[in-house]
Amino acid sequence: MTVIQKQDLVDSVADALQFISYYHPADFIKAMSEAYEKELNPAAKDAIAQILINSRMSAQGHRPICQDTGIVTVFVKVGMQVRFDFNESLQSVIDEGVSKAYINSDNPLRKSLVDDPAGSRKNTGTNAPAVVHTELVAGDKVLVEIAAKGGGSENKAKLAMLNPSDDIVKWVEKVLPTMGAGWCPPGMLGIGIGGTAEKAAVLAKESLMAPCDIHELKARGAQTTEEKLRLAIYDRVNKLGIGAQGLGGLTTVLDVKVKSFPTHAASKPVALIPNCAATRHIHFELDGHGAAEFTPPDLSLWPEITQTASGEVKLVNLDDIDSEEIATWKAGDTLLLNGKILTGRDAAHKRIQDLLADGKPLPDGVDFNGRFIYYVGPVDAVRDEAVGPAGPTTSTRMDKFTQMMLAKLGLLGMIGKAERGEQTVQLIREYQAVYLMAVGGAAYLVSKAIKKARVVAFEDLGMEAIYEFEVKDMPVTVAVDSRGNNVHEQGPVIWRGKIAQMQPS
Repeated sequence: MTVIQKQDLVDSVADALQFISYYHPADFIKAMSEAYEKELNPAAKDAIAQILINSRMSAQGHRPICQDTGIVTVFVKVGMQVRFDFNESLQSVIDEGVSKAYINSDNPLRKSLVDDPAGSRKNTGTNAPAVVHTELVAGDKVLVEIAAKGGGSENKAKLAMLNPSDDIVKWVEKVLPTMGAGWCPPGMLGIGIGGTAEKAAVLAKESLMAPCDIHELKARGAQTTEEKLRLAIYDRVNKLGIGAQGLGGLTTVLDVKVKSFPTHAASKPVALIPNCAATRHIHFELDGHGAAEFTPPDLSLWPEITQTASGEVKLVNLDDIDSEEIATWKAGDTLLLNGKILTGRDAAHKRIQDLLADGKPLPDGVDFNGRFIYYVGPVDAVRDEAVGPAGPTTSTRMDKFTQMMLAKLGLLGMIGKAERGEQTVQLIREYQAVYLMAVGGAAYLVSKAIKKARVVAFEDLGMEAIYEFEVKDMPVTVAVDSRGNNVHEQGPVIWRGKIAQMQPS
């Protein structure tokens, strides 16, 4: 009988979550580096470069790869010959480890979990509880797979109850373009097949715990149905030309994982869950001899990349900007932003909307007229940081507020992640505004461009408060210009055609 001490489990969970907050898995770095080397679209190559530079910086600085440090998912396999030395639930002990990790003073992680999800949505303050899946298995050890899953990729999950004769590859090929780029490609796709609806979703999530090894599979050849599906989906998805950050390019997915389970003769449940460019997961084992230990990856794994943008770059002074200058920008241009910007996410926009509806003024210091807003919820700063990792959040969540911000508050430009909806693009054209895209998955790199930060309103919203940032040479791409030209619409179409031409006849 193996006895597992409570503190060993708590410390192992906490240490694992800290570790994966700043270390990408080695297999993921290798796959991303290969994608960088072969990418032909300069915009997509620059985006991958930023992700790799950010990853190396995070590994060296022990700060989060992404500002969204995720919701914790844990798969626990408990050997039948294991006994725990505590009377509390396994859930509560794991949650203690989660809380310990997220309030670490050296590397505080953003607490994103809210309770009462259909009501008050109040932050739990600890990023607990974790989503825990437990299985009793043969043996005398405890095997733990743990991940921190960001909301941008989780929100793009899909579930379908297909007919038994339906083609899974065609379903993935059809549904993936509808997901946009908010899941921060290139990443991984987890596919769960069979069982029941909820089982398929769990299978998809669990499949993402496996390493990137698609190239090894291609070299040796597929032998099972699951392996054949992996190769077929990988090939078809990358031919879509969506590319890094949805800009168009050769690599949309780094790998595809498939897990299946027997199902009803009348059913074919299929779940698709993407993992983003901040892939965070690790495995450990407890055998009764202390907490798990984690070995940092060698820095030589990361390629030597120093340039985050290729081609012509325009310097922009946001403190002296007008519509005439914005009109000279074209979709796809690379800009380096300097000056002051305001921030705001879902909760801040909703509060602004309520204030306007009640005829009340905005708080002092909050004036969007002629200014830019950055959709971000940063990590708390430590030591001499102006702000913690502060990458963009998915911009489409703010689409419903765009007309208010442009028409009533005089907003000039927006900065965020991934594409905008069709109606929002029309509003940008109508008001001759602009939408700029920062790279999702490069949060620590972006934070280094933020020289000063202060909360100017809604401090009670925590990371969703309105900040004023002073930035220096913050890299962005013009995603939608003032004429409504849209790189997220144009890029994938162009590269889908180019990829088709590259294929052997």
